[in-house]
Amino acid sequence: MGNLENFYLRQTTDSSIVAHHTYVISLTDENELMVLEPTDQHVMKLPNKQHHSSENEDGSDLPPPFRNPFVHELRFTPLEKIRIGVMTVTVFPVRLFFAVLLMLLAWPFAFAASLGRSELAVETETWWRRICDIALRGIMRAMWFCGGFHWVTVKGEPAPPSQAPILTLAPHSSYFDAIPVTMTMASIVMKTESKNIPVWGTLIKFIRPVFVSRSDQDSRKKTVEEIKRRAHAGGEWPQIMIFPEGTCTNRSCLITFKPGAFIPAVPVQPVVLRYPNRMDTITWTWQGPGAFEILWLTLCQFHNPIEIEYLPLYTPSEEEKNNPALFANNVRSIMAKALELPITDLSFDDCQLSLAKGPMRVPSNSSLLQFNRLARRLGLRAGTTDTVLEQQASKARKLWGYTLGLGDFAHYLDLPVTDMLTELHSLFNQHGDGQIDIREYVIALSVACQPSKAMDTLRLAFGMYEAKEDRAIVEKDLASILRTALGVAEVDVTELFSAIDTLDAGKITHDDFCRFVEQHPDFAQEYLLSSRTTPSTPHTAPLVNGFSVAHYDMEEQTCSLPGQKRKED
Repeated sequence: MGNLENFYLRQTTDSSIVAHHTYVISLTDENELMVLEPTDQHVMKLPNKQHHSSENEDGSDLPPPFRNPFVHELRFTPLEKIRIGVMTVTVFPVRLFFAVLLMLLAWPFAFAASLGRSELAVETETWWRRICDIALRGIMRAMWFCGGFHWVTVKGEPAPPSQAPILTLAPHSSYFDAIPVTMTMASIVMKTESKNIPVWGTLIKFIRPVFVSRSDQDSRKKTVEEIKRRAHAGGEWPQIMIFPEGTCTNRSCLITFKPGAFIPAVPVQPVVLRYPNRMDTITWTWQGPGAFEILWLTLCQFHNPIEIEYLPLYTPSEEEKNNPALFANNVRSIMAKALELPITDLSFDDCQLSLAKGPMRVPSNSSLLQFNRLARRLGLRAGTTDTVLEQQASKARKLWGYTLGLGDFAHYLDLPVTDMLTELHSLFNQHGDGQIDIREYVIALSVACQPSKAMDTLRLAFGMYEAKEDRAIVEKDLASILRTALGVAEVDVTELFSAIDTLDAGKITHDDFCRFVEQHPDFAQEYLLSSRTTPSTPHTAPLVNGFSVAHYDMEEQTCSLPGQKRKED
């Protein structure tokens, strides 16, 4: 490696290569992640590098499969369809009528109890407020009973507010998770707009929620401060119920917990929810039945069981008090063990990659989700604006013809060499020689930071790869760009390149590509992904590049997502 002007690229001695087993992952038709078979993948070997074991505690070689947490499919037998049809014209309208009636009946009690309240202090409880509270609990319980929740199984011992000012509930899968809220009348975190909804807004204000305003840029900070203020009030305020997952899943695993509930550094009581019904009409997540369809199907069930289990109080250690993320992960592990569910490092933020629409939709077996996770943890996404991406691209273009080892990569990013950075570097280690093309990193970062601006990413990529004399790229360059932008191991662009290169010049420009995309907005699906093996039958040959279905973290399992519509929490 030669000296480059304005760049000091340090030679690294950590270039020894070792082989270890990596498992090929497949997303089945049932949206389960299945481990098919091991392949020999080469990765960088560093001192004191801890490789994850692929052996389970029970001695089995492979981890158990789990479903994509953001997908919910309902399939009914002919008999079930007949039963739903009968219930639709008989029981459903009656249940819906009484549920609405009881909600309207609850309104005057909530209105009366909310009169004269202050948002900054807790008023002295009077006899008439106590009567309103009891009446509201009874009315709301009757409403759930009309919905088919005939009895609620409660396990464990709820802790008082003085001992556990915060309750963490998981998994969060539906608006029916409001049942424990109405049973305890605990406070929750809600959008400010919710209090203006007729009837519902009055009921919400009764439980003294912590409001979040989307129009206020400092709203998140103010919300955390308000939660801390109430949590340190010595039990004067009602308990705050928080769903730390931050979005709805299908209860197949626990996704990453957001740190908001754990920043106050006070004891929390974990609460787990179960819906042990045979037909899951409860789940309302990103891809699946809509809100009204879930309501309709649930009210058409004879009975909807629910279990609420209060786990023992969790008091954070000094280390956890200073590290909310560690606190959150440890509480999640306890809840996952109680639920007998796996955990995944996938978070709500990672959904945006798969939800983005456009000509370069991320396929279900993309490794960009893993890149996004690592980039976020390393702080590489923070403050990455369009201007910063342009600067990164210009910097990478000057490195044309050079590759970076791990030490050079760390110097380029101004980060220390860590296990996490090593994992990020190995994602781009296409040839298994410990060297990467920094342009591929810039492309992946652009996709992660602006997933809905695929054409901007491609313009950025063309600028890094095009020749100076004619501003054109060849077929090999196009393959590298699209392979990285899609987050896959290999992509055959021969047919696509020929379709764009109508003059058989052997090269294309960015303008040629844009004109082609205008005529073929789904070019990725037509020319690239349709000919590839489907997610249920992935590559089985050894794959060195991390951008493949073979690059998989055996401990922190992640799920790939199909394109999904947004469901707000």
